[in-house]
Amino acid sequence: MKAAIIGCGLIGQKRAKTLGKCTLAVCVDQVKEKAEALARHYPGCVALTDWREAVARPDIDIVIIATLHASLAEIAHGAVQHGKHVLVEKPGGRKADELTKVIAEAQKTNSLVRVGFNHRYHRAFRKARELVDQGALGELMFVRARYGHGGRLGYDKEWRADPALSGGGELIDQGVHLIDLARWFLGDFTDVQGYAHTYYWDMPVDDNGFLILKTAKKQVAHLHASCTEWKNTFSFELYGRNGKIDINGLGGSYGVERLAFYKMLPEMGPPETHMWEFPMADNSWEVEFAEFLEDIEIKRAPAPGLPDAHAALNIVETIYRMSNK
Repeated sequence: MKAAIIGCGLIGQKRAKTLGKCTLAVCVDQVKEKAEALARHYPGCVALTDWREAVARPDIDIVIIATLHASLAEIAHGAVQHGKHVLVEKPGGRKADELTKVIAEAQKTNSLVRVGFNHRYHRAFRKARELVDQGALGELMFVRARYGHGGRLGYDKEWRADPALSGGGELIDQGVHLIDLARWFLGDFTDVQGYAHTYYWDMPVDDNGFLILKTAKKQVAHLHASCTEWKNTFSFELYGRNGKIDINGLGGSYGVERLAFYKMLPEMGPPETHMWEFPMADNSWEVEFAEFLEDIEIKRAPAPGLPDAHAALNIVETIYRMSNK
């Protein structure tokens, strides 16, 4: 199969390295030099500046969309109109409504659409999923998670600080990863409470988001996304009746990725503890795309897909309405 990458910045460049047996045939960026710089590493790859030209090409099977939030849904819709399979970066759009017509069009053309919530594919989360599916934690009770970074000079002048381009601030940026992971383990949330606010950065979007989400079974996710963390932080704790999983770090500046499983003993007291450490390079992008190729091969609905992104964006919008953002 042949792929087109639309958006040749850092994420587009990462995606190009993870295509496996798929061939990169087209690179697209509004800045032609960026498209050319990426295309020259792949023999026969063509550089374009118009995404419409790329998605209309009959030789393209897969479209990977790594643009700013403002154009994600529009390009995804254009791609599925032409019957392409699509990997669109999270959050998939600025608002849930932007995804509604993409979902409808994909159903008409039988296009498969995966949303790039790659955190599900970090080694620690793959191990956590395995433990949960084995019943090691028993009935799940709640999630407690934090995700944050300290920003950088000029952060409030970047595209993420422009609501027209981003759709919001920290909550829609890193917060959607926490929402997606919590939904992955606990299921749909029927009660959404929270607050998003700008405490530090001089920008019209939030720099902190606080959420308390509850399922119909009263399971709770207590989430905090922040870009005033000062020291990059990732922490995800999953609690069941029979034990707890504690994931810390994502590699790089977030620290070594680690998972601890605390198994409750019949007599309670100090738990039986199992530890896994993953100091090797993150391979979530490769594993994620390999699974997408498998989705296409066996005609399986991708997960996470558009319904997952739609649900996450609905939660983000609810918090923004509550916060007058």
